[in-house]
Amino acid sequence: MGKPRVLIADDHKIVLEGLRSLLQSEFEIVGKVEDGRTLVSEAERLRPELVVADISMPNLNGIDAARQIKKINERIRIVFLTMHADVAYATSAFEAGASGFVLKHSAPQELILAMHDAMQGKTYVTPIIAGDLINSFQGGTPLKGELKADLSPRQREVLQLIAEGKSIKEVAATLRISSRTVEFHKYRIMEQLNIKTSAELVQYAVKHGIISV
Repeated sequence: MGKPRVLIADDHKIVLEGLRSLLQSEFEIVGKVEDGRTLVSEAERLRPELVVADISMPNLNGIDAARQIKKINERIRIVFLTMHADVAYATSAFEAGASGFVLKHSAPQELILAMHDAMQGKTYVTPIIAGDLINSFQGGTPLKGELKADLSPRQREVLQLIAEGKSIKEVAATLRISSRTVEFHKYRIMEQLNIKTSAELVQYAVKHGIISV
């Protein structure tokens, strides 16, 4: 039986190299990517068994990328490796279909344990936030800073790209839609969120984990 096929994603090359070195003895690293949009396309092309991804990535954040990957192939397991020690991020990650949530300052063996659990169909949560995560699900109350679910997937894509500073034309080219459609999405996003300025749009995207500072 061969090693599990793993695709890794992080927007820092040094992290990618560190992950490759850490994991290659137990896993077959089939690819390394640095943004969420490439992660989705490579997951479709390479068909890994497992994805290890950061949440904060350019062009498309890890959580929205996970949603798209699960639509392409629900059997792909996803483990997040992130600096965000916030239950709101973990909640959104698991709602997107993640099998594991590990913090970057955790011991390396914790990531490997989470990956093995994911391959066995189990769910792994870093112990630091496990208790709070269980309480949040049991209580059913909104969490401060929780990622908003009232925007459509396309709206979230447009929001992230605009918040990252891309022009309307650049957003249109990235998403392969017309500039007029991008303008319409931007208008609807600002209307739905009661946002008046582009600066407020960026602040919203940062607050809700769509982009990182």
